[in-house]
Amino acid sequence: MIPRYSPPDMAALFDDEARLAMWLEVELLAVEGLAGLGVVPAADAAALRARAPAVDSALVRAVNERERVTDHDVAAFVDIVQDRIGGPEASWIHFGLTSSDVVDTALCATLTRAADLLLAASGELVAALAARASELIAVPVAGRTHGMHAEPTTFGAKFALWALQADRDRQRLAAARERVAVGKLSGAVGTFSNIDPAVEAHVCAALGLRPVPATQVIARDRHAEYLYACASIGATIELIGTEIRHLARSEVGEVEEPFAPGQKGSSAMPHKRNPILSERLSGLARVLRGYLGAGFEDIALWHERDISHSSVERIVLPDASLLTVYMLRKATGLVSGLIIHPERALLNLTEGSYGLVFSQSVLLALVGSGITRDEAYRIVQRDARAAWSERRALRGLLEEDPEVTLSPAELDAAFDLGRSLRHSARFLEALSDLDVAHPDR
Repeated sequence: MIPRYSPPDMAALFDDEARLAMWLEVELLAVEGLAGLGVVPAADAAALRARAPAVDSALVRAVNERERVTDHDVAAFVDIVQDRIGGPEASWIHFGLTSSDVVDTALCATLTRAADLLLAASGELVAALAARASELIAVPVAGRTHGMHAEPTTFGAKFALWALQADRDRQRLAAARERVAVGKLSGAVGTFSNIDPAVEAHVCAALGLRPVPATQVIARDRHAEYLYACASIGATIELIGTEIRHLARSEVGEVEEPFAPGQKGSSAMPHKRNPILSERLSGLARVLRGYLGAGFEDIALWHERDISHSSVERIVLPDASLLTVYMLRKATGLVSGLIIHPERALLNLTEGSYGLVFSQSVLLALVGSGITRDEAYRIVQRDARAAWSERRALRGLLEEDPEVTLSPAELDAAFDLGRSLRHSARFLEALSDLDVAHPDR
């Protein structure tokens, strides 16, 4: 992933030094597990741990140079580690293991750590959305369907629904973390032919993983589920960004992205304040969905193992993790700093719609007065069309219409914004079960 979208704490989990350090830890833990069984002398296991090389840029370069000869990254790694440790004890490194024992277990350990960062960031987004929902629950705005004015709603209702969806994403991510928090050290086709299951249990326990049955590789539906959780988060953020982009349009003007001192919206037009962050997040969500497709393609491997998934995962798993945490943190800042223009929203809702947002209320009032629904619908539809084409208030047209027999009090009730929004607090009630006090859960 390019540095622009690479938060350092997540990037540090996936760089070459971190990857080889995790491989080395798996190898050393495996030897210590063997020592616990009496297969390896305890003194040899202790010597390996004491003389284990530091995994730094020099070791990474040495492994890369060796790989030019072996054309096998794990074999190159084992060669270099054994050479750096030296002595007869070094021969115990990779004893009874196959490459995937090391790579898959290390990868899953890394993904669980990545998921922890994502869960913390996801919780922060949920908390930010819930806070804005509470703040804005009584601020009216036009609800829109098909991009057209529908009925009144509130900004708080929008944020509450986003918070609930983001929390479902958090739950999916927690489930995906559990699914990838697994390991295997069961040998070439998973039958433990040259390694005792107790070694697998020892290594997994030390890394916070759970041993699972496997072929030579851990089943890739687990990794696909992790990618799905990331893509789902991206889709929710895209949903939020798309709404912000619409509401920020010049013709609408109901919200505005935060704009920092010194920021420039356009290199050519000084007046511009573009919703660039919402647009950026919408674009990155497309990338995440592409990674999900690749992850599903990785599920079907030949027999007990092939490596068609390997090259894919070197790209999509780190990049998806980086993009997702980047998007979560940016979305949290966007939500927290989003500028709301309630007066413009109210103007659009009332005068801007000529009162058409109350058409259903009028329809129901007419039905309640004894007119058939079809007749009432025809009356309101006709007057609503006239209001829009003549740019006149629907209320006035209804008062002039001899077929409308509603009293002034009944029309007042039909056009009462407070009545339309009287149940808005129910959105906040739905948020009461969210664990926003502990956003990483």
